[in-house]
Parts: sequence; structure tokens; C-alpha cells
Amino acid sequence: MSIVDCNTAMKFAEQWIDAWNRRDLEAVLCHYTEDFVFASPLIPVIAGEPSGVLRGKSSVRAYWAKGLERIPNLKLTLHDVMMGVNSIVLVYRGHRGMVAETFILNKSGLVKEAMACYGASE
Repeated sequence: MSIVDCNTAMKFAEQWIDAWNRRDLEAVLCHYTEDFVFASPLIPVIAGEPSGVLRGKSSVRAYWAKGLERIPNLKLTLHDVMMGVNSIVLVYRGHRGMVAETFILNKSGLVKEAMACYGASE
């Protein structure tokens, strides 16, 4: 276990937000392990997976590609970056309002698990 430092978290946040805003799916996915797990309450709607959980880059790539098709003017605005033990949380504004996304990192600093939570008041 290691505590994520501020520079690492900020670099991750800047690269991740920039990749989404450029709509560069491969640049987003380069931050993840091949077998990462992603959870989101939007997965049942977009991917048809009732559990809200997808496993592996290929499944998540297809899900995010559908999302990008549905949101041609996607723009994420970073509001905060939080560091933890093997984890980073990004708080940003997206097309649905405020989002807090948690990233659990492996020993190499790649995301092995991520989960998105959306603001209830949006």
C-alpha cells in the first residue's frame, strides 16, 4: 500500500480530463489495467448490464464509445482532486452535473477499479 502524492494525482487528473475533453478514448484507457472493473449507475441504461458493473477494457471501451456518441459536446471541468492510499478521487462537472469518480490504483499506478457517483441534486 502506498499513499498517492499530490503531483501524481494532479498529473493523472490533468491527463484524464484532457483525454476526455479531446474525446480520445485510447488516451483515457491508457490509465487502466486490461482487466479493470468499472461501476456506474449509467451502465444499465447505456450498456444494458443491470449490475452497473463492467469488467475489462473491451467492455468499458464499448460502453464509453456509446456514451461519446450520445454526448457530442462532452466537456468535463475539474473541481477537485483528492489523494488516498492507492487511490485518487476526481470531482468534476460533466454533462449530468457534478461527478465524483474514485480510482483504485495497482502497484504500477494504473487503475484497477473505478466507480462513478453522480450528484443527487443535479
